[in-house]
Amino acid sequence: MNLRLPILEIRNLKACIDNNEILKNLNLTVNYGEIHAIMGPNGSGKSTFSKVIAGHPAYEVSSGEILFKGSSILDLDSEERSHLGIFLAFQYPIEIPGVSNEDFLRLAYNSKQKFYGKPEVDPIEFFSLINKKLELVNMSPVFLSRNVNEGFSGGEKKRNEILQMILLESELSILDETDSGLDIDALKIISNGINNFMGSNKAIILITHYQRLLDYVKPDYVHVMYDGKIIKTGNSELAKELEIKGYKWLK
Repeated sequence: MNLRLPILEIRNLKACIDNNEILKNLNLTVNYGEIHAIMGPNGSGKSTFSKVIAGHPAYEVSSGEILFKGSSILDLDSEERSHLGIFLAFQYPIEIPGVSNEDFLRLAYNSKQKFYGKPEVDPIEFFSLINKKLELVNMSPVFLSRNVNEGFSGGEKKRNEILQMILLESELSILDETDSGLDIDALKIISNGINNFMGSNKAIILITHYQRLLDYVKPDYVHVMYDGKIIKTGNSELAKELEIKGYKWLK
């Protein structure tokens, strides 16, 4: 019997940006060891949902609650939420000219080490650590010397996001359209990285438009979001039904 609290509870959440309400009484519970997929048409609030959970400052929560491991995180900024174990992989990862991937990843790792009162690692120690993680996403160590995402292909950028997730040992990972723009080989590599990372002490939320990702990363639940709230929940068969029928039959 699992007596642990859900890793994430969202209760009657309303959120807006520039006084435009986007999330409208959203409810969701995610337990440890679960993979949830969120699907829905453009403009339904999926990306807003991911950014609100991660603490993006542009979005304002007007009512409702977000509980992470039983405690409210509404008053925490994005950095604190990240240190606690929440990770957001962006739909469009940004480039950071002049900052090497190795420095960026090491600083992120050491920042979390410092938050938990653990010793920081020097560049030599980090290189040994990150090399083991690179294998999980089929990335060459050459990527470490390149600037963050600069000149990366779409697949390389997405693999870099998954590498960050693995390195930081995130407990709740929200992957916003990680499959967007990937060819089949890149999709398989990223899916393998996600599956190898997933475990009973973690949870993953996949935001996607397409059922094909769910052929490789099997969700426990599939939710359909429309007009800022979840209007239907099912298993992986629901994603296949959506692939055939679209969303109009649910509206």
